[in-house]
Amino acid sequence: MSGTSTHPDTTPPPEPAAAPEPPPEGPPPPYAPGRRRSRTVLLATALVTTTAVATVAALGLGGGETPTAAPPRADSTVTVTRATLVERTKVEGTLGYGSDTPLPVKATGTVTWLPEAGATAERGDTLLRVDDRPVVLLYGALPMYRELGTTPATTTPDAGSPAPPAPGGTKGNGKGTGKGGTDTGATTAGTTGATTANPSPVSATTTAPTTTAPPPLRGMDVLQFESNLSALGYTGFTVDEEFTSATERAVKRWQKALGVPETGRIGLGDVVYASGRIRLGRTGVRLGAAAGDDALTYTGTTRKVVVAASAQEASWAVRGTPVTVGLPDGSPVKGEVASVGGQATAPEGSTGGAPPTVPVTVTVPDQRALGRLESGPVSVEYAGRRRENVLTVPVAALVALAEGGHGLETADGRFVTARTGLFADGMVEVSGPALHEGMKVRIPQ
Repeated sequence: MSGTSTHPDTTPPPEPAAAPEPPPEGPPPPYAPGRRRSRTVLLATALVTTTAVATVAALGLGGGETPTAAPPRADSTVTVTRATLVERTKVEGTLGYGSDTPLPVKATGTVTWLPEAGATAERGDTLLRVDDRPVVLLYGALPMYRELGTTPATTTPDAGSPAPPAPGGTKGNGKGTGKGGTDTGATTAGTTGATTANPSPVSATTTAPTTTAPPPLRGMDVLQFESNLSALGYTGFTVDEEFTSATERAVKRWQKALGVPETGRIGLGDVVYASGRIRLGRTGVRLGAAAGDDALTYTGTTRKVVVAASAQEASWAVRGTPVTVGLPDGSPVKGEVASVGGQATAPEGSTGGAPPTVPVTVTVPDQRALGRLESGPVSVEYAGRRRENVLTVPVAALVALAEGGHGLETADGRFVTARTGLFADGMVEVSGPALHEGMKVRIPQ
């Protein structure tokens, strides 16, 4: 036998794993209700507390901590600027050539030719023909009120010429017999033998007629006519207030060019005066009718705008005031007040409620800017009130405050009061102790 011995292992063997406990038979026991409600209340309380803290922090009201600024927004900001604001007002107007004015036609006879409506006429043009004689346009302010021409020559007696013999008798020989103091220097009359004594030995004399040059026709109307005649190219005379024989010769040359008798005189109905180029309007007569003052009407050749402005609000309408004319296509054109009517009238068709109006005429210096438009409705914009060197912001920056009035929101989210003034061109005048030039304010979106 060897020296090795074997000892039994005295360690107890591991216990076998316990078998899983079989599930209890029947329905599971109910959960305790008090435990679940307590967990729900705790979660809700935590959520409310978190929201309140976040709100207080956002409003800057938490304890003694420094207020927290509002979070940045995407709204745009603008700068408070200092500028001049001008209030502008638009009124309705009508574009055209103005009202028709009758031409002072003084020719008498039958109308044998008429122009087309809308035609233009200038100095020297024929306006119409009466008895196939042209009525010519000239420029001037004086109407034609008399015939122009040289004054006919007058015949006056000339002292010192011998008297002509008495009709039906012969002159005696002047010799007497000297008897009885009887004058035998008698004149035998006819065949009857009657004699007439000569009361004086000196032969009787009388005044013979002579022709003297008449004084020329004078007047401002002569100067006006001669100015036109010279402008038409007929010269050779002095342009003054005297109608001389030199003027007469120039008139005859003009009459020859017109195809009328060369009389050298201008009849009352031969010419019509106007202030300048005219645009012929409607005709008041037909061919074959008698001529008269209503035969033709005319307007100026310049397009203008007429506004029926309220008489109560027409203080803007002063001659020379610049305005802007808005055409139907929206194009702006510069204009200027040319005249203002002195009499207010009620609008046509009004029943008494509409305020009276005065006509305001606006001229447009750049006629080409009007294009081909000859008439139609337009707008006229004029400047009214004016505020210089004031603080301004866009109107869109204004906000309504809960306590009333208007305010502005600063870039850091504060609201400050702003008093408003003049509104013009999308801007508004603002003022207030918290406002200053260069300040940034928000435009809410």
